[in-house]
Amino acid sequence: MTHARDRRSRPSAYEPETVPLRPAAGRPTRRRPRAAPPPRRRTAGALIAGRSAVALIAAVVLVGTGVAWKKTNDAINGIITSDVTSDGPKSSGATQNILVMGLDSRLDEKGNPLPQDMYDAIHAGDEDVGGFNANVLILVHIPGDGSPASAISIPRDDYVPLDSASCDSSPCKGKIKQAYGLAYDKAKTKLENSGVKDPQQLDQKSRDAGRKAEMNTVSKFLGDVPVDHFVEVTLAAFFQIAQAVQPITVCLNEDTSDSYSGANFKKGEQQIDASQAMAFVRQRRDPDQPLFTDLDRTRRQQAFIVSLMHQLQDSGTLTSPSKLRALLDIAKQNTAIDSALDPLNLAQLSSSMLGKGISLYTLPVKDFGNDDLGESINIVDPSEIKAIVKNILSPPGSASSTTPAAPTTTDTSVPGASGVVLNVVNSSGSNGLAGDVESALTARGFTRGSATTGSVRSDSTIAYGSGAEPAATALASQLGVTATKSADLDSATVQLTLGKDATDSSSAIATLTAGQSDSTSTTPTTSTTPPPPPVSATAAGNNAPEATDLSQMGTSSVPCVR
Repeated sequence: MTHARDRRSRPSAYEPETVPLRPAAGRPTRRRPRAAPPPRRRTAGALIAGRSAVALIAAVVLVGTGVAWKKTNDAINGIITSDVTSDGPKSSGATQNILVMGLDSRLDEKGNPLPQDMYDAIHAGDEDVGGFNANVLILVHIPGDGSPASAISIPRDDYVPLDSASCDSSPCKGKIKQAYGLAYDKAKTKLENSGVKDPQQLDQKSRDAGRKAEMNTVSKFLGDVPVDHFVEVTLAAFFQIAQAVQPITVCLNEDTSDSYSGANFKKGEQQIDASQAMAFVRQRRDPDQPLFTDLDRTRRQQAFIVSLMHQLQDSGTLTSPSKLRALLDIAKQNTAIDSALDPLNLAQLSSSMLGKGISLYTLPVKDFGNDDLGESINIVDPSEIKAIVKNILSPPGSASSTTPAAPTTTDTSVPGASGVVLNVVNSSGSNGLAGDVESALTARGFTRGSATTGSVRSDSTIAYGSGAEPAATALASQLGVTATKSADLDSATVQLTLGKDATDSSSAIATLTAGQSDSTSTTPTTSTTPPPPPVSATAAGNNAPEATDLSQMGTSSVPCVR
């Protein structure tokens, strides 16, 4: 057997390693107190989760807002892209699964060291510390039928089979986070031996190998789940995003402190700045709470994501051109995505996604132990994990868990729509409507443009640029609205502005969006071993969920966590 050792250049000077007491075998009903704090978690590793998922949500939201489409598109072109894809299955229709990977690296996306003042601010070492472990793995599931999105956090130390690209022999097993770093090392060595000397070329090609291996590993572990896209973020993003949107409201169930992360918080809701945010998402121990674990820290990071979403929506950040430009600059410096992921397409789904809410899950751990090299690992039940994920992504009775009906032969396309860009402005006051309408009309022949939010108005209207009159008038006829030519729009462009009349259930627009869902259903496929029900991740104090439990967090309000 090949054992994958944790890829680290040297121990962190900020969070020394300790050796744990191994819990007794069997699934615990409560995590047993340890004589020493949990090991295996490095200072920067904790902070990666917050900043990686935060960067994803910020990038999704900011590109779908009030910045002009052309300017936004130009800015997005600066984000690093990669042609790698997973070897597993792909989602069908409009459904998307996006793997968010947060790396344990103190370098930017081009492999360069960060500015010294940033190292000083984040207190997590410099470019000589850390490697390329994917210390955060979050699968974001965006259903194609418009139902609420889900985000599944995978504990980074789950001991699982790794992709063959990560090892030189078989079987290949290790912590799930290690697939990236081991494949990176293996690819880099091979490239160097073949004569490649350019540092940036070595780094980028090695990263591609790591990305592919991590996507393949996650897909297999979750039950051959499609991983359609990835978003990768580096260490600097969290601190910079927190600076751009501070202060951020968080909530704690009780007083807590931690000398390693610098956490020192009081019970209840409070506003924190960027430096405090670092401590909030990094904390993994409390001397007065022996049951505080690394998986509780995952819930902290999810809570921060929710708080950031509320801040972005409520603070005016999304209507401030200067703040939007700052977030775009952060995304360009510290984000990499696959070349098939269209950020503008993703942005058009974001309004609907945020408006409908997101369920955030943390997968359970069966036990805690050590591998043959003495490293701490999470012991999991692969069959249980697959059953849980299947029920999250395709709950019994849902459209995605049934056999789809044969496609209809009815032609619903809009005459003249081919090659015409459609922009939708949501002035109805109903969250998510622009994204739904954009998706419905893209299916009818238009080229997807932007979905944005405008001031509330009563009536829906259509405007069009030169060359788009046939498509605009045809669409206006179908929707029962007026089409007007506009010199402010680019050629071959139609802009549909949704008024409050679009929310009337009898309107043509309401009928249009309702038609996106497939109403045909068959007997759903159910699991023979149903997963445990999720436990609220925001319960109070000592009743907070165990690290071993499947937990769920909502986004309707700022959550209180341990």
